[in-house]
Amino acid sequence: AASEGGANVFTVSYFKTSAYLAQSPQLYKQMCICADFEKVFCVGPGKKSFALCNIGTSCGKITKSLLVQVLDYFVFGFCSCSFVCRFQTEIQTVSKQFPCEPFKFLEPTLRLEYREGVAMLREAGVEMGDEEDLSTPNEKLLGRLVKEKYDTDFYILDKYPLAVRPFYTMPDPANPKTSNSYDMFMRGEEILSGAQRIHDPQLLTERAKHHGIDLEKIKAYIDSFRFGAPPHAGGGIGLERVTMLYLGLHNVRQTSMFPRDPKRLTP
Repeated sequence: AASEGGANVFTVSYFKTSAYLAQSPQLYKQMCICADFEKVFCVGPGKKSFALCNIGTSCGKITKSLLVQVLDYFVFGFCSCSFVCRFQTEIQTVSKQFPCEPFKFLEPTLRLEYREGVAMLREAGVEMGDEEDLSTPNEKLLGRLVKEKYDTDFYILDKYPLAVRPFYTMPDPANPKTSNSYDMFMRGEEILSGAQRIHDPQLLTERAKHHGIDLEKIKAYIDSFRFGAPPHAGGGIGLERVTMLYLGLHNVRQTSMFPRDPKRLTP
């Protein structure tokens, strides 16, 4: 079924009913967590996009520690000797054809709250509300502002407004207008979106109703939480986008062997 409201999926005829080409394994991974899997990872095709139709995703039985684990993963990739030394020839070969500034990051990773990012944009002349989502141009502008102020290409924007997140995102217990969710950015572009998920079936039902989602279509998903579910969190990582931005390339198709988009199906 459609996992996030049905606004961005491909509907196909399936015998005498309707089915949907995969948008996200999000809900199914959570059901695995309910079944006592410690961590669940899925790498494969993802959401419909006019940029590229391939992403990787992951979900685990972790809340605050998820952020730490994901950060460790990225920082290790950015600076580990095994990565830099093993692929130095490939990195230099790409940079000869596509020159760019070396990728910069901080240890520990810069972590800003959403309200701080909005304040930086307003100082730069952008008009936006406290609960308004970031547009792509504003994400790129914020990336430039962060680079100028903190000299890093990699940072986290934490505590997004609850209003701009999916129905299964856990509200922030300290502020009902914000959520326990975050995005990670490289060179001003989002490469990962994650959050703590709601594990209480009553709250999950309330949030689904608030978003106008047909409860009958996600009945099996909500029912899986009625037997008890641990607090858990997850995130989706655009692996090809990470490669593109680390190398300073200009198109995500350059980091996919067989890219798929609305105008290209073969080869």
